[in-house]
Amino acid sequence: MRKFPPFVLFLALFSANVYAQKKPAIAPLTAGVSAATVERIVRTLAADDMQGRATGKPGSLKAAEFLAAEFQRIGLEPLPGLTSFAQTFPAYEARTAAAFVSINGSNVSPDKLLLISGQPHLNWTEADEPAARVVTIGPKDNLMKDVRALLDPKENTIVFVDPTQAAAFARVAGYVKRGGLRADKPAPFTTLLILAPPAPTPLKFQVAATTTIRTVELRNVVGVLPGKDAARATEQVVFSGHYDHLGFLPAVVGDSIANGADDDASGTTAVVALAEYFKKKNDNARPLVFVAFTAEEIGGFGARHFSKQLNPQQVVAMFNIEMIGKQAKFGPNTAFITGFDRSDFGKMLQDNAKGTVFRFEPDPYPEQNLFFRSDNATLARLGVPAHTISTDQIPTDKKYHSVDDEVESLDLPNMTAVITAIGRAAVGIVSGQQTPTRIAPETVKQ
Repeated sequence: MRKFPPFVLFLALFSANVYAQKKPAIAPLTAGVSAATVERIVRTLAADDMQGRATGKPGSLKAAEFLAAEFQRIGLEPLPGLTSFAQTFPAYEARTAAAFVSINGSNVSPDKLLLISGQPHLNWTEADEPAARVVTIGPKDNLMKDVRALLDPKENTIVFVDPTQAAAFARVAGYVKRGGLRADKPAPFTTLLILAPPAPTPLKFQVAATTTIRTVELRNVVGVLPGKDAARATEQVVFSGHYDHLGFLPAVVGDSIANGADDDASGTTAVVALAEYFKKKNDNARPLVFVAFTAEEIGGFGARHFSKQLNPQQVVAMFNIEMIGKQAKFGPNTAFITGFDRSDFGKMLQDNAKGTVFRFEPDPYPEQNLFFRSDNATLARLGVPAHTISTDQIPTDKKYHSVDDEVESLDLPNMTAVITAIGRAAVGIVSGQQTPTRIAPETVKQ
């Protein structure tokens, strides 16, 4: 080993000390969210015994009770006005059994028709008043878009769907058979969809059916971390994700459970992990509201009910988290924000992430209308800077809404990094030092 004279060592140490003083000071990052919590929560929510967490089904109730227990463990408080973490509200299930449908004297095969009715006992013909409205869905029309309003009938309607739309017709039928839940009690009207070319006029028809209508109790799971600054008590920050999924789907290689690991056990896991993260930090000036929504998959009923229980003017921001279990198209340590140009929420998160390895990007899939396809849209329509944070490469995601959306398909380390980045980037808003601009409600289409 070579030896150096003492003065040489002194000069070396002095130079190193001077160099160290010239290096820019980098503030140490706060500890991230718990990787153990992330894995435990997502595995529990996406387990087979949750039965796919379909809205109003036993698996959904089991998931809600598990999430409430997590909020209790963390030390959150119920939303003011509630005595527990369950925010319950009614929905209505209408299941119609079509006994007989005849068009111009010809019986319609049961697999070619879909009947949605709010009348318990239906005997309907062309002679009844008011006359039925007749709609045609052609080969180039968007059945999935055009049919939405018709699934909650406000008038009597007969819809002829071109046979080339058979695949879309089957998806609509599957949706109706899976759920059948509505936010409002069904009105006494009927929609009849027939997979066939338009019938010649004058149209003669006869429909006989029985509909069973029952009330189903649904529940959001909501917990609050009160703010430390009394002057900001009315400035709420919401962190949300939806815990419901599809339940059961047609079996693939013997598996019929749509576990919904990415959609949206991943986002719900983020809500729990962030609640734990901010509780440990214990320095939030503004009150933080953590909510796991139900019924996102069947119309966003949970978010709609939640939005009516608070004053939207008192919500300064909403971090809605949806499908963060896989790497984004931008690579690891990235996520995108929907509706990026509708407020400066996204720009704030971008700026707050500078100096870290993480990046927030604008939504790369504007053609998918993702801003309107999750629970953020409900509050955005009320002016809240409400945006969804996601990583899913949805145009090419073959596991989306399938039985293959399992925990094993997720990148848990990257998912943990995404949640940690959200927590760190939210600090300016949580502390009251930053307030995003409001969204102009008139710019958010219904």
